[in-house]
Amino acid sequence: MKPHLPLRKMVRELRDHPSIRGKLDIAASTRTLGLTSQSDGQPGDDCAVLPSGDGFDLFSCEGFINAFVKTDPWFAGWCGVMVNISDILSMGGRPRAVTNAIWAPNAEQAQPVLAGMKAASQAYGVPVVGGHTNLHTDDLQLSVSILGHAKSLISSFDARPGDVLICAIDLRGSYREPFDNWNAALTTPPAKLREAMAILPSLAESGLVTAGKDISQGGILGTALMLAEASGVSMEIQLEALPKPVGVDLPRWLRSFPSFGFLLSARPENAQAVCAAFTRHGISAAACGDVSDGSAVQITEREGTALFWDYERTPYLNLSAKEASNA
Repeated sequence: MKPHLPLRKMVRELRDHPSIRGKLDIAASTRTLGLTSQSDGQPGDDCAVLPSGDGFDLFSCEGFINAFVKTDPWFAGWCGVMVNISDILSMGGRPRAVTNAIWAPNAEQAQPVLAGMKAASQAYGVPVVGGHTNLHTDDLQLSVSILGHAKSLISSFDARPGDVLICAIDLRGSYREPFDNWNAALTTPPAKLREAMAILPSLAESGLVTAGKDISQGGILGTALMLAEASGVSMEIQLEALPKPVGVDLPRWLRSFPSFGFLLSARPENAQAVCAAFTRHGISAAACGDVSDGSAVQITEREGTALFWDYERTPYLNLSAKEASNA
């Protein structure tokens, strides 16, 4: 069925949006470093994977856009902890500790960033165990790293044709303006945040999920593209099936960065159990698409289907060429 003009226009605008195209920078770094998907640490997953005697140690790092840190320093500090925890959870892990690196012109400007980190550390129960501080720089900048451990992995490389695509997002929030950050964490009691942290490790250990990623910068579509490329498959996303807050503009939602959001693949017979694991905690989850052979990510609605990206024609993280990076 031929897609109608609004769908084609939306796909074109999303494909050209900075939050989607920003991930293209990753391949430049991996080429310089000589990293491939076969390198130590399994580049291309949400965390570096380091096998250990009783499972896998997980290590990840996030750097934050300067404009975001400057505009909303307390929330940037909170996000430094929160998004790193999501990376660990997305791989079926449990977070252990975080460290930070902060640069600021003075201690006064650094204080709200550190206060946000402290608040998130206490809310999630994941300690800040050290870091690096420089209070004599021209600008406010932040990077945060995390260490975790998984007994069983959820990887970006294991989605298979015939899988069902599942989207799980906590919709009980609102945008933290002016950025496309959907914040459901600050309205959730800390005890509930900690309970939700057990969902992904439990799914990994029960073998109900074949692959997955956390929904990061680039939103649902950018994350689907990274997952599809890493696994070497096609994905078709059904727009009407996606969990979505009432009244939110669809193009913005498709590129949004939720505080708790994951894109997973599972065998069809396990999809209901996977969704139920989230909905028991008040988190919206639904089967929203299919995994098949090929190299395309497409989106579908009642009026038709439109191609979002074909990574064989235009590599994204360039995993199919064995160029990769933690993303």
